[in-house]
Amino acid sequence: MDKKPWNLVRALFVAVLVVSVATLGVAAVIGGNWVVWLRGAAVAAASVWLVALAGQAARGKRSAYLRIRFISLAAPIGIVLILLAPDSGYPDWMKAEQGVVGVLVAAVAVIVNRRAVREAFPKRGKLG
Repeated sequence: MDKKPWNLVRALFVAVLVVSVATLGVAAVIGGNWVVWLRGAAVAAASVWLVALAGQAARGKRSAYLRIRFISLAAPIGIVLILLAPDSGYPDWMKAEQGVVGVLVAAVAVIVNRRAVREAFPKRGKLG
């Protein structure tokens, strides 16, 4: 299996982690409501998990690949809803941060849904 896509996926998830930790740092300096802290911490924790999943997928674990594929499609949709919500409780600076996270995760979706990557994880029972 080609490891190049997984190196890029891992790097994108690490970038999400860095952005999320920076968000928590900003919240600590300028203050943030409970929504900012909850979302920031949840995204940071999820990105650590996604980095680990990317490593598992790079080693050929189909369940890790499927989780990444689902999350990389669902998360940007949820982020768009946050960005469009008129009174979500998120300050504008955090909406901008979530926009960056959404773009990074959408890039993962493009990578993991390429034919070559999908073919590296055939459904059980299918012959290669």
